[in-house]
Amino acid sequence: MTAQRMTRQRTAVLELLDKHSEFRSAQAWHETLRHDGSSVGLATVYRTLQSLAEAGNLDTVVTDSGETLYRRCEAGDEHHHHLRCRICGRAEDIDVPDFEAWADRIARSHGYSRIDHTVELTGVCEQCHARGADAS
Repeated sequence: MTAQRMTRQRTAVLELLDKHSEFRSAQAWHETLRHDGSSVGLATVYRTLQSLAEAGNLDTVVTDSGETLYRRCEAGDEHHHHLRCRICGRAEDIDVPDFEAWADRIARSHGYSRIDHTVELTGVCEQCHARGADAS
């Protein structure tokens, strides 16, 4: 991947990502930028988030509806997994002991190599539960 130019718009997106730790959609990041007075376009936000995610600088998760959510990687380059509140988007990096070995063993038993995976657990965080936000 080629290095991307550090434009004013790209800088605005990066600065915003550094201020917030929750997962958000591209539309939500764009809305926050506009609220803060930025003129960065939605297409630019999408492209920036996508390129940062491809470079491994952002965590991404996909919601049940298929929407991709983004946040700044808190674990750096280290491979990790998430526990995410499906109400507010809050997420925790979690350790899943022995998962990597299990995934490799399953892949090998089916003749696969060079596997990749994503583990994401979703639930309702304590704050949303206390507000009754998880009532169905």
